[in-house]
Amino acid sequence: MAMATPAQPSPDALLARLTDRDRPRLRIYIGAAPGVGKTYAMLQEAHALRARGLNAVVGYVETYGRRDTEAQLRDLEIVPRRIIEYRGVQMEEMDVDAIVARKPQVCVVDELAHTNVPGSRHAKRYEDVLEILDAGSHVMTAVNIQHLETLNDAVAKVTGVRVRETVPDTFLDRADEVINVDVTVEELRNRLREGKIYRPEKVEQALTNFFRKGNLSTLRELALRAVADEVGEKAASYRIREGLEPALIPERVMVSMSSNVLAPRVVRTGARIAGRLGAKWYAVYVETPQERPGKIQPQDSDALRQNIQLAESLGATVVRVKADRPAEGLIAFAQREGITHVIFGQSARSRWELLWRGSTIDRFLGTVRDAAVQVVPLDDREP
Repeated sequence: MAMATPAQPSPDALLARLTDRDRPRLRIYIGAAPGVGKTYAMLQEAHALRARGLNAVVGYVETYGRRDTEAQLRDLEIVPRRIIEYRGVQMEEMDVDAIVARKPQVCVVDELAHTNVPGSRHAKRYEDVLEILDAGSHVMTAVNIQHLETLNDAVAKVTGVRVRETVPDTFLDRADEVINVDVTVEELRNRLREGKIYRPEKVEQALTNFFRKGNLSTLRELALRAVADEVGEKAASYRIREGLEPALIPERVMVSMSSNVLAPRVVRTGARIAGRLGAKWYAVYVETPQERPGKIQPQDSDALRQNIQLAESLGATVVRVKADRPAEGLIAFAQREGITHVIFGQSARSRWELLWRGSTIDRFLGTVRDAAVQVVPLDDREP
């Protein structure tokens, strides 16, 4: 009986492999609205990469006076901005020349849809990002869903607000990783009331206009679908290049569950996403050597037990995986089960923890390329 020979990669596939080997990577964080935590998540990842020895710098970040975000800048290197005079006023812009000359391995660039001051080399910041990528640096950047060109009309119809600064959807095709940073509608409105997003005098107006509950729910749905569609298109393109049959894979959702007392927020997000997709979902807990029976702290053990009970009550299949590091266990499970959507919680951590463990999200994304990723920011100061 003749043995089947493995399919040969297509010329396009071979070219893509050669091209991707040294190609700088682009990661885009997408959010439903200002204040969900996109910039915070980027800076957390920058610290994690820096702790692993990578040369990461901040090319441009706008904190809008948000103390939590400002605190994340701490000892990260910030490339000084360029001063451009326009109509007698001095304006600050990202200094692309300085970044290219600095040659960082990773560059953080906020406000992707920003329009540059006339006189800049490029009209739009996303064009600056392309130049930084072409110069050899990896880039992490962020944008709100309403700034994607093809969703501009839909967002204007829902919210009554038409944004003028947009990013072409083709820019997402260049992205290697697209992450949705998600929080609940009520959490986002609470952040607004607490002055964490806008100045106090703008809060009431925002609550009754753009930040209405109906608006935010729709924007969250748009963000979720945009990320899922983008990941699906990339997976389909890969299969075409490799000469593989179209995938008939059912949606499968995985929640990275921990012994954190804030983990229920992540579990509930997973339940919501799985419900909308009509998908089977898993709450996966990675038991590391530090949390094995006899070593896990009593308060962590109690929190884990409660998190497991919540996940089971919401319909999850709870899975316990043993591994030295969380990322290793999550990657192995996701690859084995064909996971299509992953929900992570992300909270502030000490510099020592980042140095020792690195970033679970970054390690996961480096290996699992065909899953849509949602990040749920967690506030460690909550009781």
